[in-house]
Amino acid sequence: MTASAEGLLLTADLLLAGDFTGTTAAGRNRGACIALRTALEIGVDQVLDAAVPGLGDATMRAKLLCLHRYSTERTARRTRAVWSHLCLGCHYHQYEIGPAYDQVRVWRVEVGELVRELAR
Repeated sequence: MTASAEGLLLTADLLLAGDFTGTTAAGRNRGACIALRTALEIGVDQVLDAAVPGLGDATMRAKLLCLHRYSTERTARRTRAVWSHLCLGCHYHQYEIGPAYDQVRVWRVEVGELVRELAR
């Protein structure tokens, strides 16, 4: 079974709502970042696979470079920016605090809008 972008957005919402007992806020924020990044990647893959079959095998960085040809420049730019932020939010480093709840909420709104734009 494959995940859908909408399902991953709902997962991020649940994580941000704190509905999971036994988890830390930092863990929920990081988990939400992973769900959001994956949802965004699914949206990008759907656009590019429809335009150029087989492009889905490329790296995400390469896909983001191609995206401006198959969506608006603004959408492509916003997608690259939020994807980069989410990548940083997904990775754990001992010496970093990790993404704050408010940051992840902003990214959630942005990813939701981008997934809808990319689906058009």
